[in-house]
Amino acid sequence: MSCLRMGYHILSLRMEFSPEGDQAQKMATKENAPAHDLGSLRIHEGQRNSGKVGKGLAIFFGILIILAGAGAGVYGLLESKPAVEVAVARKAAGPGSREALLNATGYVTPRQRATIAAKITGRVTGVFFDEGTHVHQGQLLATLDDADAKRALESAGADRDSSRAAIADYEVQLKNARIVLYRTQELQKAGVQPQEQLDNATTSVQSLQAKIDLAKAQANAAEARTAEAQQAVDNCTIRAPFDGIVVSKDAQVGEMVSPISAGGGFTRTGIATIVNMNSNEIEVDVNEAYITRVKPGQQVTAIRGLLGGLPPAMRAAWRPVAVALREL
Repeated sequence: MSCLRMGYHILSLRMEFSPEGDQAQKMATKENAPAHDLGSLRIHEGQRNSGKVGKGLAIFFGILIILAGAGAGVYGLLESKPAVEVAVARKAAGPGSREALLNATGYVTPRQRATIAAKITGRVTGVFFDEGTHVHQGQLLATLDDADAKRALESAGADRDSSRAAIADYEVQLKNARIVLYRTQELQKAGVQPQEQLDNATTSVQSLQAKIDLAKAQANAAEARTAEAQQAVDNCTIRAPFDGIVVSKDAQVGEMVSPISAGGGFTRTGIATIVNMNSNEIEVDVNEAYITRVKPGQQVTAIRGLLGGLPPAMRAAWRPVAVALREL
């Protein structure tokens, strides 16, 4: 506080003792000061327009940068892949974890496989399946021309009916012959008819009985021929022997088929090939150098392979697998 007071007195003294010098200094300053040019502070029209353009460009580029950043963020979210958790697979302990003695490749094949063929030689008139069709036991697969077989059946049936009619006629004649024989026997006992009449009546009865027996035999033969002709007609229809899948279509309408190879390449021996996929087994080729490693009751691990190289119809019958044999 005392220092402030001392400074105040000193300043007061200086102001009191030099009033004229200060006034002279002020006047000199006013006289020597340059005149201010207010026109230099004016903003020209070109500078004003260039400033607006620069501000507009700055705003445009700023908005463009913001939009680019937002687009990059959205693209990153859309293209981002989900996080995948990676787990280390550990070999499980147990019988299957033992080292394989033999690795081989093979096929899973059906144990029940059949090529369906006709029992007779004939021309195919109808085919009612395609490759890959599931069929049931007894289902109709194809038909052959049965015109000749039906004519033979009609002929055998006519012979059978003729034999049966002859039997009926002979039985009527036999009945009448027996009546005549009885009368002749009575008259012969009475002494009215001679022995010759009795012998003729007896022969007539025996002859008719023999004719009836012959007619019955002929009727049986005709019945057998009828059954044979009916079997020939039935042989013109080919049916599935068991449930399965058709893996091969071997005949078309109009072709000749035969149970034996005849006619060269113009005659087919089969209609279709059917497999039963409910009876499967694994076929593996093992080199003879490793055949001693295969033992009965050995543990087998099979891994199903890809079917890309097989046609659709054969995929049902052939499925590749990888087989590993391990110790007992």
